[in-house]
Amino acid sequence: MNCLMFSKMLLAFSLVSLFYVGNAQQSYGNSTVSALFAFGDSILDTGNNNLLPSFSKVNFYPYGRDFIGGVATGRFGNGRVFSDMIAEGLGLKNILPAYRDPYLSDNDLTTGVCFASGGSGLDAITARTTGSIWVSDQVTDFQNYITRLNGVVGNQEQANAIISNAVYLISAGNNDIAITYFTTGARRLQYTLPAYNDQLVTWTRDLIKSLYDLGARKFAVMGTLPLGCLPGARALDRVICELFSNQAAAMFNQQLSADIDNLGATFPGAKFVYVDMYNPLYGLISNPQASGFIDAADACCCTPTALVPCPDASRFVFWDVAHPTQKSYETIAPPIVENIKAKLA
Repeated sequence: MNCLMFSKMLLAFSLVSLFYVGNAQQSYGNSTVSALFAFGDSILDTGNNNLLPSFSKVNFYPYGRDFIGGVATGRFGNGRVFSDMIAEGLGLKNILPAYRDPYLSDNDLTTGVCFASGGSGLDAITARTTGSIWVSDQVTDFQNYITRLNGVVGNQEQANAIISNAVYLISAGNNDIAITYFTTGARRLQYTLPAYNDQLVTWTRDLIKSLYDLGARKFAVMGTLPLGCLPGARALDRVICELFSNQAAAMFNQQLSADIDNLGATFPGAKFVYVDMYNPLYGLISNPQASGFIDAADACCCTPTALVPCPDASRFVFWDVAHPTQKSYETIAPPIVENIKAKLA
């Protein structure tokens, strides 16, 4: 690494650190949300895959092109991702750091971190296929986080208050359906699609229980994206979204939403909100011009037809074959944040 590149990276990390500190709440005072913890896949991952021996990482240019300092932090996009938007909307901080970031500051622990891993899913086969951190292993990271948090705050009661008043944001199912069921077919001989969706919902409930047993009480559980509308799924047809993937995603989301609505009796004292990602994003795809976009079918970057990134990612709904741009997240996040506040306050 040459001196100029090292200096640029050092400056960028310094700016990011200042951004963390400047926007983090030292206490949650009048707010009923103490922190944000993110689990799941690349929609939320803020850099946990960077040191993994895996191809499921993006800590290189042009990823992060529009992030602070132009640094590729490991976020699957051109800038900030959805977990960052939720942290900002909840008044916690503008950037949610990755728990596995070796430069993670103790100052950030009290207001939340991200455990999500790009390429991961509820199914262990999904994580093995992509070389990512399975959600059960993310819970293990959370257990280690609790130990570290206790050391930082030095007060068991305060640590417990942070854990119980935090929002737990979960995004899982995208890769299980898109990769494990449809692309590799690893589960198609074992499950029909409805049966696999049932299993995914059961695994979601298991994930929630494991977090609940560690003190979590406020859950925001995200449905999948409209998987058939991702640029990678509609590569052969720029006009129409791929039908079967969208139907599978919609079926899973319906089952997940119904289950989330009934979990209160299973987990006393807990609050739940289902986060619809499918319809808000589908709205952008169906009518991109209404929100200032010019293209919802193509990716700005990183495809065989877009080896050179587009000049302005904010005009595109999608950054790459599977991930929305920062502008897309910024567009759909505000009403979602308000719903989370209303249901989990």
